[in-house]
Amino acid sequence: MRTHFDCIPCFLRQALDSVRLVTMDKSIQEEVLRKTLRSVSEMNFSDPPPAMARKVHRIIRAYTGQSDPYISVKAGSTQMALEILPELERLVTQARNPLSTAIRLSIAGNIIDFGAISEVGQEELSKSIEQALSIGLDARTVAEFQSMVYEAQHILFLGDNAGELVFDRPLLQLLPMDRITYVVRGAPVINDATLADAQAAGMMDLVDVIDNGSDVPGTLLAACSRSFQEYYKKADLIVAKGQGNYETLSGENKHIFFLLQAKCSIISHSLGCAQGTFVFRKGWQSIL
Repeated sequence: MRTHFDCIPCFLRQALDSVRLVTMDKSIQEEVLRKTLRSVSEMNFSDPPPAMARKVHRIIRAYTGQSDPYISVKAGSTQMALEILPELERLVTQARNPLSTAIRLSIAGNIIDFGAISEVGQEELSKSIEQALSIGLDARTVAEFQSMVYEAQHILFLGDNAGELVFDRPLLQLLPMDRITYVVRGAPVINDATLADAQAAGMMDLVDVIDNGSDVPGTLLAACSRSFQEYYKKADLIVAKGQGNYETLSGENKHIFFLLQAKCSIISHSLGCAQGTFVFRKGWQSIL
């Protein structure tokens, strides 16, 4: 998916939100904003948005000296999610269709996205869970997913944000966990999950967890490590969470199921759905 003109305000908002987490020094904030504006002015619009987001957040880390500006935010999100994990597991266990419910709750966790939303607290999370329980998923897509899961020998589950990982746990517990490799980012960027965040979320107790060797807030294959690329080539089924993974993988010729909330107009237009829609689709080709 290429970068759209309307993505530019989002890059600038991310820059300001991130630098303000670290410092209230107006001179540093100004330098970060000016450097971001220069970088955006030179960007290649043929690249997906996460390619530019990586540049923005490298600027922030360089000017502030903070390797992980969102470290406290991520810890708070993970703790908030862990506190409601028993309720998520209860909802799945008691559901008429546990798999469909687990998928919807996994998508509900995608609201924890500080790349798209400036603040996510308990109220936003509760609303997202309520929405998840009220919507339906296409039964044929769920059935196809279930069939492909049990036929696949190598499943890659591409995680997204810290805290959101906890919402993936009930879904993982319904899948053949011995055939799943769960993937996080290779370095901090926004509130995307790293190995440390996966450890805090208890993911290592369920499945094998690796990082993709990249600080792109998505899965830009050319920027990922050779090790991850080998896992990707070997995978016969991929589950991709979040907008960043959709933006970077929507044109890939692989068996990919995308799970996300369409949180911006660009994504919703690309997917042909209303903004705010819970999306569970296989192999979508972006029109943007």
